[in-house]
Amino acid sequence: MSPLSVAVLGAWHVHTGDYARSALDHPGTRLVALWERDPALGRPAAEQFGLEHTDDLDALLARDDVDAVTVTTETTAHTEVIGRAIAAGKHVFTEKLLAPTVPECEALVEQAAAAGVALVVSLPRLSHGYALAVRDLVDRGELGRVTYARVRLSHDGAVHRAPAGEEGGWLPARFFDPVRAVGGALTDLGCHPVYLTQLFLGDRPQEVAAVYRSVTGRAVEDHAVVTLGYADQSVGVVEAGFVSEDPFTVDVHGTEASVHWTQDGSRLTLRRGGRVEDLPVPDDLPGPFAQWVQHVADGTRATENLHRAVELTRLVVAANAAAATGTTTPTPSPSPDDEES
Repeated sequence: MSPLSVAVLGAWHVHTGDYARSALDHPGTRLVALWERDPALGRPAAEQFGLEHTDDLDALLARDDVDAVTVTTETTAHTEVIGRAIAAGKHVFTEKLLAPTVPECEALVEQAAAAGVALVVSLPRLSHGYALAVRDLVDRGELGRVTYARVRLSHDGAVHRAPAGEEGGWLPARFFDPVRAVGGALTDLGCHPVYLTQLFLGDRPQEVAAVYRSVTGRAVEDHAVVTLGYADQSVGVVEAGFVSEDPFTVDVHGTEASVHWTQDGSRLTLRRGGRVEDLPVPDDLPGPFAQWVQHVADGTRATENLHRAVELTRLVVAANAAAATGTTTPTPSPSPDDEES
């Protein structure tokens, strides 16, 4: 089988280079071109990888030597750009969020299914060994009745190591545009704690509350805390920030035991009966890019990935609404069709 020819769509996101390198490194893919509306972003990115740059999306999508695309535009452009790529018959790997709203997400999922193209959203921590281990402990009842989960992820992108010509951090200023970015720390980095908390406690809490703050005075939040209340009386806490460099941590508590993961030392521990036990961390599964390439090769749909991508958007939208209004936002109960999926 010949390698999948991949083009980059958009150089807005900081993960543009990461996904381009994935296409270079994976034995089943090759990188062929880059599209970006803004030449100031597109040309340097294209030069970095020795690619042709174009600002004509229709021309790129019409090329016979482009089989698939990675999408790293601003979030508000996802619906248009992904929709056009699918309409052109191109397989799509995209940065989260899939789209700004749930209806837009669902429409893209349906469009990809109808077109027979592979659509995968980058939710990498679902494939990590610690997440698999924690989920397994929960599923096997090792913790007893699960009562609480907290996931924290933060970096210092708003406050340290600014790019040349910019102030206030290594994240580009465009990441703090409330329109193009859709939100701040919760909508970007916070997606990872959100989908992990959903993995441990469930997709849809009964209610969502949120506190957003901006230490740096930006137009979007640079740190956030979201609390989730579930029908089984468990509580989830999601923490995300751009203003402190902290170890990534996961805590899940139950009536019988608790499990803790810390990025410091990559340590997974189980506390039970007053004793703390170190647990082995399984190897990571293939990441979302490799899963995407496999789905393309097999002609299959990434059903679980897309379900989680839609539910991630549902919860982020609810959190943003709760923060904006200062109220608790209810989330809709799953429909029978949702429960079957």
